[in-house]
Amino acid sequence: MSTLIINLAFLAERPSGISNYALNLLPHLQDLKPLALSPRPLLNLDCRLVGDRFSSDRGSQAHLARLVWTELRLPSICGSNLLFSPLPEAPLYRGCRYVVTVHDLIPLRFGRSRWSAYFRHVLPQVLAQAQHILVNSQATGDELLKIMQVPSSKITVSPLAYDQAHFRWLDLPRQDYLLYLGRHDRHKNLLGLIQAFAQVPGNCQLYLAGASDRRYTPCLKAAALELGVGGRVHFLDYVPYQDLPKLINQAIALVLPSRWEGFGLPALEAMGCGTPVIASRVGALPEVVGDAGILVNPDQPEELAQAIAQVITQADLRQDLQRRGLAQALKFSWTNTGEITNSLLRQLL
Repeated sequence: MSTLIINLAFLAERPSGISNYALNLLPHLQDLKPLALSPRPLLNLDCRLVGDRFSSDRGSQAHLARLVWTELRLPSICGSNLLFSPLPEAPLYRGCRYVVTVHDLIPLRFGRSRWSAYFRHVLPQVLAQAQHILVNSQATGDELLKIMQVPSSKITVSPLAYDQAHFRWLDLPRQDYLLYLGRHDRHKNLLGLIQAFAQVPGNCQLYLAGASDRRYTPCLKAAALELGVGGRVHFLDYVPYQDLPKLINQAIALVLPSRWEGFGLPALEAMGCGTPVIASRVGALPEVVGDAGILVNPDQPEELAQAIAQVITQADLRQDLQRRGLAQALKFSWTNTGEITNSLLRQLL
């Protein structure tokens, strides 16, 4: 039986997104006795430290350095063993056996980014040479079938989950603010959110929690001022993990107006906290939210504004969404995600 090697060289210093996905999977893979390639020691795992120069939150230079390391150094570490990469990066044409996770194809959908060229030219080869591919949602699986021509037999849906002990209902009084949680990427549609928010009368505030982006954040701040809501739109930047439950619990609603999501973890975390969710009816968000939230067209600010106004003014609606959301969130667990992943990797070892 070969050894399982987990490539965690990308782990972020301030974990979010893919880093959180990987870290939550690890406890469910321990019985496979993997070797983790990591920038830092990880509890109860055999680790080989690779330094922190490849971190996913260090920008394009770190990304390029990681890709070079993946092609030139990783093959000699893997040998004939099985490599699991929680993001779609793996050595090409080196005879390595590997499983990757594809979270979305957003870089192909929405213009130029540091990932676009990789997704266009390299990712198809990574997928073609993979032993198997995990995806977070059926929406992403369907994209791989349609855009990348990956056979369905090679794809397994393994939905994300959330920390149920961390993101839970705290029975705190609601405060007068709406919450967005995530990066300021263009496809997140934050300009549309600000435009919709400007149509909603009253003193409700809008908190945008997530790392700023020098390409887009200044434009968002300018738009808020131009629309007359500069004093009501607050840019919180990155919020530490331990502070998120209280912030989510006290929000009137979490608003996720993205033009596409491969999953939409903030929506799940909000439902776990009993906070109403307003989200786009595109991508994987309908899979995550189900009938437990309000789904809107992300390209119609008027529709989004109407949903926001309804949640702000209708207490009965908020209570119904809270009840539905708590029930919907229970359908997702890291135990289930871990079991799917463990079973697949065990079959290939």
